Amino acid sequence: MTYSEDGVVKQALVRFMDQLAVGSPQRNAWYWGWNLASDPCTSIWQGVTCSEEGYVEAIVLDGSSLYGTIDFTSLCKAMSLQILSLNRNSLHGFISKDIGACKSLTHLYLSENNFSGDLPSSLGGLENLHWLHVANNKFTGELPNMVHVPGLISLLAENNKFSGEIPDFDFSKLMEFNVSNNNLEGLIPDVKGKFQSDSFSGNRNLCGNPLPMACPPTPPKKDRESLINSLAIYSGYALLALIILFFFAYKLIRKFKAKKEPLIVNKEVTHEPSGVTPTEFSFENKSGIEMKSEYSMTSLESEMNTSTLVVLSSPGPYALRFEDILRAPAELVGRGMHGSLYKVWLDNGVFLAVKRIRDWGISNQDFERRMNKISQVKHPYVMSPVVYYCSRLEKLLAYEYMENGSLFKMLHGSQSGQSFDWGSRLSIAANIADALAYMHEELRESGIAHGNIKSNNILFSKNMDPCISEYGLMVIETQAQSALSRTRSKKSNNVTTHGAYSTFKVDVYAFGVILLELLTGKVVQENSGFDLAQWVNSVVREEWTVEVFDKHLISQGASEERMVNMLQVAFKCINPSPDERPSMIEVAAMTISLKEEDDRSSITF
Repeated sequence: MTYSEDGVVKQALVRFMDQLAVGSPQRNAWYWGWNLASDPCTSIWQGVTCSEEGYVEAIVLDGSSLYGTIDFTSLCKAMSLQILSLNRNSLHGFISKDIGACKSLTHLYLSENNFSGDLPSSLGGLENLHWLHVANNKFTGELPNMVHVPGLISLLAENNKFSGEIPDFDFSKLMEFNVSNNNLEGLIPDVKGKFQSDSFSGNRNLCGNPLPMACPPTPPKKDRESLINSLAIYSGYALLALIILFFFAYKLIRKFKAKKEPLIVNKEVTHEPSGVTPTEFSFENKSGIEMKSEYSMTSLESEMNTSTLVVLSSPGPYALRFEDILRAPAELVGRGMHGSLYKVWLDNGVFLAVKRIRDWGISNQDFERRMNKISQVKHPYVMSPVVYYCSRLEKLLAYEYMENGSLFKMLHGSQSGQSFDWGSRLSIAANIADALAYMHEELRESGIAHGNIKSNNILFSKNMDPCISEYGLMVIETQAQSALSRTRSKKSNNVTTHGAYSTFKVDVYAFGVILLELLTGKVVQENSGFDLAQWVNSVVREEWTVEVFDKHLISQGASEERMVNMLQVAFKCINPSPDERPSMIEVAAMTISLKEEDDRSSITF
């Protein structure tokens, strides 16, 4: 692990837990393993999950008998926190406006507590928020205006004391919405036919579709009031026109500035003993902070002649040029073992995810061969690269940006189980298995497998379709390869000897681990010593098979028989002997068959 949270963040998190545990049987953070003598990412802090880079990414303490309050001032010091789930506790107090500092938050689950007061307006500034669940509390005041939260897909606020009108949410994007049993009033906005009356029932003064009670006609206004309203409307139009004028002026100034100071390769000649010209390849993020990688070359022209700079396809209706990416503003969104990831804004409104790879032991020729081969094999559930750049010391690779997060966040962020049921999990498993099987068959002769398949590398498109990312990009030691290494030392007779282990069989193993994640709801934590495959095997050996399944699936009435059948598929995939594992075509056939059987059962029911 390259990074870890610093002392300031650790102190803040310990303060957060101390406030959270006030009044509970376990009265301080030490009980939960949260202390300054340990590290949240390398030690066991109850409920904490970290990213691969060593930053706190999720805090999940559902049903933990906590009686205190939430100190958002301290909590938001963990700048990478994306998931906060505190459902089914006895927490109380207000939600402070300081929650607005948790800018990375994507999942906020506070249901079934005793919170009161208004939800702060700063919630509307959490632009990355996708899930907001605050049901079964004592909240009052108006619902927050989430107009600036474009990715919101789930809002559950039933069984509170909210008042006022329902804001005009973007119901075309919402997958879940429930504000029943509050004190809301007025006309229900157009919900695009997506939600029924049970999402709004229990509000006596609400009216309009989909409720059966129609709204009363608006009484006629007096002439003076009509005049005042007309003036207000025209003033609004004038203000809107002024705003539009300023907007276009801003765009023109920005475009002029971009042309004047393009963020392309900048050449700065200095006197070097060897006659080498140092060059910087720089991105600039939204805040104007440059992120640079320095390397040397004899000249810009010679570097361009020995580098590959290829546009493979163009997202959207616009022609894409490599220069468009270099000129565009970029935001650093993550660092990994071999480089960094940027979110890039193009002038045509398209977003790209650009991976910048350094110090990776692969030749330029092999990299180019891989990218060209992969770009020729198309599958709707596999992300295809749109651009790559290849030089002696650095490589860039661009994909379309996936705005709805990963399977990891979807699975382990949906702690209530309401937004990720058995049918959804089975459908994702079938689609990913089919996509992997197709890629394996098409690229088998080229020897290009995925090499690092995991729930973090399965992303969701704007239509919530699962997409495999980073296919063939980075073959690093994964949990599957680690398991193979252990098996090799223990059972050398069961190990194939034709060179290195086939990465195609490694993919099969890794897909089996994803099936176990979907079935158990547990996080694969390689660095904590917890081996998910070993744990499942040990529980099944004790004849407690039902204990491995996610309790939310059980409570939803998922078919135990079909979950057991999927578990058997997973066991075939994680067989310690690679030769005994099925091919991905066989795995896909078994998984798709389970989905079709489940679909038929649902129709029959």
